[in-house]
Amino acid sequence: MSERGAIASQIFRRAHGRKRFIAAIAGPPGSGKSTLAAELVTLLPPGEAVVVPMDGFHYDDTVLEKRGLRSRKGAPETFDFGGFQALLRRIRAHDEPEIAIPVFDRSIELSRAGADIINADTRFILVEGNYLLLDEEPWSALGTLFDFTMMLDVPVDVLEARLVERWHIHGKSDAEGLAWIASNDRPNIDRVLARKRPADLVVRTLVEVLR
Repeated sequence: MSERGAIASQIFRRAHGRKRFIAAIAGPPGSGKSTLAAELVTLLPPGEAVVVPMDGFHYDDTVLEKRGLRSRKGAPETFDFGGFQALLRRIRAHDEPEIAIPVFDRSIELSRAGADIINADTRFILVEGNYLLLDEEPWSALGTLFDFTMMLDVPVDVLEARLVERWHIHGKSDAEGLAWIASNDRPNIDRVLARKRPADLVVRTLVEVLR
């Protein structure tokens, strides 16, 4: 069994007897959270898993400009924490026929409202984001909303190489990408690593396959 298969099996096993199971996939930028989440959806029972990306709660660039935070986009304070927490509470309550969730579209740097749907029979919720295990207020309050937590542990040099590639794909030159990483991504990486709460599972061995 592959390691991803083993993770899916552990989630399935832990969810035994539950109608809804919420798993958090945390890690610094570039660690492969969204890739792992998408792959787990294919390994869990068909039609029973949905990914909830924290990035859907990015503040719009116009809001960040007004707050003087445009250059720090991606830092904890550039997310609508209250909206994200409220969504997770609704998912946890499991008392609605369906819940619409936003998804961040990096090609236009905007969140798309209602981009996916959680139905009443959606059993596995895979929440992914940088700050799900951040040991800072108000983020630490999220802990009670998760049934199982994972932290992706990837060497910083690998993270930086992946981020250079990411920004190149999105139109930045190598120099522009490196400058953005130094001023923005690297401080966020350091913050995640320095202030993370313990996870139920630390994933260290998917370094070469998760992007």
